Amino acid sequence: MPSIDLTGKVAVVTGSGRGLGLAYAQALAAAGASVVVNDIDEAVAEAAVKSITEAGGTAVAEVVPVGTTEAADQLVGRAVEEFGRLDILVTNAGILRDKVLWKMSDDDFDAVITTHLKGTFTCARAAAIRMREQGEGGSLILVGSPAGQRGNFGQTNYAAAKAGIVAFARTWAMELGRANITVNAIVPVAATAMTETIPVFAPYVEALREGKPFPDFLRKGEGFGTPEDCAALVPFLASEAARGVTGQAIGIGGDKVALWSHPQEIKAAYANGGWTPEALADVWPTSLGAEPQTVGVPAPKIPEA
Repeated sequence: MPSIDLTGKVAVVTGSGRGLGLAYAQALAAAGASVVVNDIDEAVAEAAVKSITEAGGTAVAEVVPVGTTEAADQLVGRAVEEFGRLDILVTNAGILRDKVLWKMSDDDFDAVITTHLKGTFTCARAAAIRMREQGEGGSLILVGSPAGQRGNFGQTNYAAAKAGIVAFARTWAMELGRANITVNAIVPVAATAMTETIPVFAPYVEALREGKPFPDFLRKGEGFGTPEDCAALVPFLASEAARGVTGQAIGIGGDKVALWSHPQEIKAAYANGGWTPEALADVWPTSLGAEPQTVGVPAPKIPEA
């Protein structure tokens, strides 16, 4: 197997004080990269840096909420100021404001879109500008979610943002290809503060805290594990081994890694001269509508005792 060596590379990981972001930052540092850790809580950010440096890695903290152009410039500027360059950006920062459509306020919607979608855009733009100036390529690793791939009840804002982030990856992979900058979306599934609120996962997350491992039906069947289980994908995508991988949406969790398909037409019907509403109503039940697509993140299939 090729060695994943990121020595001399510099990474910014947004939202990396805890959970998945911290696992990504630690994995990059373990592979040799210098890392700018980002969080909105200074104590949390500094604790994350300490965990990396005590393990022999190199990291500094930058405390700022992502979303604005100023925050993005601050993060990229810190990487250049401390380490002289920027090679890797991981856009992990995120928040939740879950409510059903008719109860979701403008503030609920705007806060999530600002952090996830605009935060990814502003940070990626600032990183792309710097990487293009350096002229040596780079890696943008954007963090999606199964909710963005399939929708999820009560997550209008989050699902929309995460779907948009995967669309970013496909678009930017084309735009930045000539600059040798790869752009991919990852779709992690792990036990975090976000997923432990899902009732079916809660008892297993609690058992994990007590030192009990996840059962195989979760790790393999559902691809659900710890944040550390998701971390390997990030240094891989940032390495020369993945230089030809771009524009992809890749899921990871537990013992499972998977390639998500891009949306595509799966069935078509034709009418000479075009369609009328009546003709559509006539053909739908036996043609396009015969096997409708499912929506929502499937619930785990718990084995019977």
